[in-house]
Amino acid sequence: MSKITIAQGAGGERMLEFIKEFVLNELEHDSGEIPLSALDDAAVVDGIVFTTDSYTVKPLFFPGGDIGLLSVAGTVNDVSVMGARPLALSCGMIIEEGFSGEDLHAIMRSMGATAKRAGVGIVTGDTKVVERGAADGLFINTSGIGRRSEYLDGNIKRVRASRDYPWNWPNDSAVADGDVIIVSGPIGNHGVALLSFREGYGFETAVKTDAAPLNSLIEAALRAGGVTAMKDPTRGGLANLLNEWAEKSSVGIAVREEDIPLEPAVLSACEMLGIDPLEIGNEGKVVIAAVPEAAEGVLKAIRAMPEGRSAQIAGKASADIEGVILQTHTGGKRMIEPPVGDPVPRIC
Repeated sequence: MSKITIAQGAGGERMLEFIKEFVLNELEHDSGEIPLSALDDAAVVDGIVFTTDSYTVKPLFFPGGDIGLLSVAGTVNDVSVMGARPLALSCGMIIEEGFSGEDLHAIMRSMGATAKRAGVGIVTGDTKVVERGAADGLFINTSGIGRRSEYLDGNIKRVRASRDYPWNWPNDSAVADGDVIIVSGPIGNHGVALLSFREGYGFETAVKTDAAPLNSLIEAALRAGGVTAMKDPTRGGLANLLNEWAEKSSVGIAVREEDIPLEPAVLSACEMLGIDPLEIGNEGKVVIAAVPEAAEGVLKAIRAMPEGRSAQIAGKASADIEGVILQTHTGGKRMIEPPVGDPVPRIC
């Protein structure tokens, strides 16, 4: 590719092409227990989980949240889905000259409150101010480190009692035939809230962002035991996540449309706008794969958490199919293809 387009940063197939050409081709990527080449949500190096993410959301304030909430929650979740307990975050800011000090105070308060809710400290950072027009108000980068959860070894022991499991960390390559797919709550809220508010469609009165730190919910799932893989369906949504799991794990996945949690207002917005809700990014949801005999226990555990009350078993992995298949409300089947990119740009 001779020029970079917005699709290269939006998740989906175009972003994967970008990563292979410009990142994996140019950088050393095979060091660590979970290396860069695995393309998981975080790396594992010397037993420490490490991740980084940059936030360019537009607008900075949106229904139910802001860039501060988003930047902390997103990084906490990327550490947590690897089976780690978040320890500390960094905060790097690129601020456009003339940015409102009042707005910056509000964003930093939001970051502090979200970090306190997640039980993690923001311990280091960096600030740059650029001239007017060189940035769109404010961009934030947060990096995070985490230590292996005290419940992960017991969780893996339960998995290994059920089937062969060569992994020491839950990751995108660990889903296997028979694993049950659990979605922690209604999908699409974050993307629809952002798009509606930005474009003035009016759905934001009924739909707010789902952005939230999920480390407590994820720890509850690990404590229940039997979890094989976890991932948050951010850019590219549920469709991208399931296709990544299917490709990396070499297993098919079938999900039922009627069992995918989806709020009526989100569904109405997607139908009106011609957007597939399965492709919309989320910032407060996690998808969990678990061995069949443990799935109900995991579901019960996360439903006991505030962020998981609407969790559902949505399907399962199967060696008898290829790719990702959706069983529709009408009884038909269709392939869920990996999206080219996120249909709603700049939502994180």
